[in-house]
Amino acid sequence: MAARAPVASGRLLLGFRKWYYNLCGFNKLGLMRDDTVYEDADVQEALRRLPENQYNERMFRVKRALDLSMKQQILPKEQWTKFEEDVHYLTPYLEEVIRERKEREEWMKK
Repeated sequence: MAARAPVASGRLLLGFRKWYYNLCGFNKLGLMRDDTVYEDADVQEALRRLPENQYNERMFRVKRALDLSMKQQILPKEQWTKFEEDVHYLTPYLEEVIRERKEREEWMKK
């Protein structure tokens, strides 16, 4: 029984994550998780490094979400971003930018 506990808790955690993902509401506007990140200097640099097609797709999603928000509407359910389809497209670029910034700060200390 003890060997099965991590599997059960893993499924429980996944269920909770899906529930919370849908509760947040950004998926009902067609946004992905990385579309909702606050744009500080690091995020702006990461966005600058995105491939052009990913940047254009992001801008389309953001503009569509703004339009829907202004109209106080949401997308039809079949167009919502699903938990399984949401990819962290910005995260690798953002981690690289933060790592470079910290390295630069550490270099400047010496």
